[in-house]
Amino acid sequence: MTDDQYALFEFDDTTTHVDPADVPPEPEPDEQPDVAEAISTPQPPETGSAAAATPPAWETLPGGDEADGHALIVTVEGTYTPSGRELTGPVDSVEKLDKLIRWAALTPLGAPPQVWIVNHGACEALGWVIDPGSEDDFEDMEALRTRAASDLTAVLQATLTPMLNAGWELRGDPGHVVHLSRSVGKFTSMVDVVIEPYVWTYWNKDFGWNNRVGEMGILGSPTAGTYLPDDDLPAARELGRRLAWSAKNLGVLPGPTPARTGAAIVDKIKRERTRSGKGLVVATAGPVPPLDGAPRGDLEPAVGWTRVPDAEDLDGTSRVVSIDQRAAYLASAGMLEFGYGQPEHLTGEAAAAAAVGDKGAPFGLWRVTLPPGQTLSLPGKLPLPHPHMLDDQPVQTWVTSVSLDGLCSPVADGGIGADLDDLDITEAWVYPQQGRVLDKWAKILREARRAAVDIDDVPTKRFVGSCYKGYIGRMVNPDMWTATRMQHHHQPLWRASIIAHCRWRGRRVAMRIAREHGRWPIRTVTDSWVYLLAEGEDIADPSEALGKMSVEKDTIFTDTLLSAFASAEDVHDVNLAIKAAFAEEEDE
Repeated sequence: MTDDQYALFEFDDTTTHVDPADVPPEPEPDEQPDVAEAISTPQPPETGSAAAATPPAWETLPGGDEADGHALIVTVEGTYTPSGRELTGPVDSVEKLDKLIRWAALTPLGAPPQVWIVNHGACEALGWVIDPGSEDDFEDMEALRTRAASDLTAVLQATLTPMLNAGWELRGDPGHVVHLSRSVGKFTSMVDVVIEPYVWTYWNKDFGWNNRVGEMGILGSPTAGTYLPDDDLPAARELGRRLAWSAKNLGVLPGPTPARTGAAIVDKIKRERTRSGKGLVVATAGPVPPLDGAPRGDLEPAVGWTRVPDAEDLDGTSRVVSIDQRAAYLASAGMLEFGYGQPEHLTGEAAAAAAVGDKGAPFGLWRVTLPPGQTLSLPGKLPLPHPHMLDDQPVQTWVTSVSLDGLCSPVADGGIGADLDDLDITEAWVYPQQGRVLDKWAKILREARRAAVDIDDVPTKRFVGSCYKGYIGRMVNPDMWTATRMQHHHQPLWRASIIAHCRWRGRRVAMRIAREHGRWPIRTVTDSWVYLLAEGEDIADPSEALGKMSVEKDTIFTDTLLSAFASAEDVHDVNLAIKAAFAEEEDE
């Protein structure tokens, strides 16, 4: 099933599930006496010449039972709860899988209950085997992925007949996730069967591609070394631990993509607020209004800028350092007030007057004229304050309220020191309601991130990052939220405001660093800034709060690097030098 088809449903935690009498056979007590212990207890590496490599630290972290009753894990040896309790012997037919699901009577948790098929042995037992070919036979991985996805769908459609005859229905084409539903009387039960070995067959920008596999949701990333272990039982144990972690810290089972997990958290909060009558609830989409002269691309682009360092930048420096905002988008999402409801279209004096507010401009879009950069007293070693601004001519464009306030900020704080009259507001779309709609969502993710950081749980920390980045990124595209009950996730102006907020915050910090340290950046991309610094010079924020600047990369100059920066003739040369510097750090 595609990500779009998944949007056909919003899953309520109170959905009723049928508990049929058919129970799969339990294994004899002495068949696999050590399996449950092996899956629930971390095993130390062997010693001696054939010793296994020391597992990553997170594989020795304790599990939990928070996902029990909501998910099951199937390996070739048998079936287990996420906490590691053995339930049944091998599931070696689709008929047994059907009985297992109905007997288990799993309940949803922000998403449908899940049955995870781990490793190829379990797939082979169910007849779910594909052979799309070798990477060597394809010019790029995307062609291989496309064939594999097609083959997987065909195999599943051919083998799921016993379940369909037993009353199950498929929602969309089956793929790495098989979405099933079954109605008995007035009650409908749903379950997602997740086929772990074939998750890579699903292209999604949350997962990444371009000839590499990126973050694959709760499973981690092969390229980052956070994917599940290779062997069945360690893989099952680590998956169970991560499922329990998600249930405990996010309050939901992980969705088929990180973006869907972020959406599931939003929807759970929405249901709770609707039932209690307390808190802001947004139930409608917020598409971009019809704009006269809408900019191409993003309303509020992320900044991307490089300059050639001069002699002053190089004097006394010995390091190239990258700093970035800690969980930048998450910090902004929790701080900002977002608009919702039907916006009012204003023109002329009414539009200009609407921008005046006690706490800045109300949430909306404003058509302004950005003055030429060269007419302003702006620092020459920073990008222009707004990506749509030009140095030699005025630009009429649309900006969010965040940018409107940013432009009116003093130059020392990153703005241009403009008055509203200077920006010549001629048109606006202003929203009737606004509030911190994502405050609780951001708090849940912020606390989950802290929980992962505190125990050095790299996979779950990365998963949290993928959840909020993926969800905020998906706000812009209505095709991702086509179902009626999912359309409220389409909020492109929220996303634009978050991007703008991060951009202005970074610029404000760059101005502070210039005042306090006399240092100016040589590059900025999105929320990161690259500086040339002296030994012992520290420009990062002392605070551990989200949104504050922390050191991302720090490389000492070699003679080659110093020469590369000193001889750079254009921004391309500078970017190559920065890339080489940080590549050396990664190699070390």
